[in-house]
Amino acid sequence: MSTKPKKKPSAKKKPGSPKAKPAKSAKAAKPSKPARAAGTDPKRVAAILTKLDEAYGNATCELKHENAFQLLISTILSAQCTDVCVNQVAETLYKKYPDPKAFAYATPSELEQDIRPTGFFRNKTKSVMGASKAIIEKFGGQVPRTMEEILTLPGVARKTANVVLGTAYGIASGVVVDTHVLRLSNRLDLSRNEDPKKVEQDLMKIIPQEKWIQFSHQLIWHGRRVCHARKPKCIECNMESLCYAKDKTV
Repeated sequence: MSTKPKKKPSAKKKPGSPKAKPAKSAKAAKPSKPARAAGTDPKRVAAILTKLDEAYGNATCELKHENAFQLLISTILSAQCTDVCVNQVAETLYKKYPDPKAFAYATPSELEQDIRPTGFFRNKTKSVMGASKAIIEKFGGQVPRTMEEILTLPGVARKTANVVLGTAYGIASGVVVDTHVLRLSNRLDLSRNEDPKKVEQDLMKIIPQEKWIQFSHQLIWHGRRVCHARKPKCIECNMESLCYAKDKTV
């Protein structure tokens, strides 16, 4: 008697391949930070400082002043204005307003007209009067000697603070970054930032502290006399061999 063939056990179904996990949503890309400037090699920086010393050994602040308070006021007035214009206004301004008290309790409309040639005269009047009152009420009539204190004065940011502390008191608390220092720092590849605060931090890392004050004056002088914004006089520049800016004219 024939026996029925045994049924082979049915093959077990293989578990289906696992479903692909949904891809994690890509995080929003963070804006890339400017790369460290290639021109910050210590030997190159030292060479630039030497060239600046050769060309502008006697560079100093070109705002005329007799004391720290006058320098503070003139620096506030110099925003979006030339030093030449501020000096012209200052010739009569400090005779009429000889001290913080005179500015603090001036007639606003009258002071506005006195400083009108410097531009933005309404805002500058508020800053000048506010800073003068603060100096009288908080600092005994004297311009503060620390960065922390001077920044509490109305109308005073780091550039103004560095000008006053460095030039009037010889205190190197930072590097003055005005329009010239900002432009030349980028051209010389000492910084690739555009924000003045970040440029200052970049410069403070590569310039010796004992050179901070003079370096600012020298770069400002170079920007005014040779390294102009639109048509730099590269043929007259003693740093031409160290510069590889894209807008060089030689």
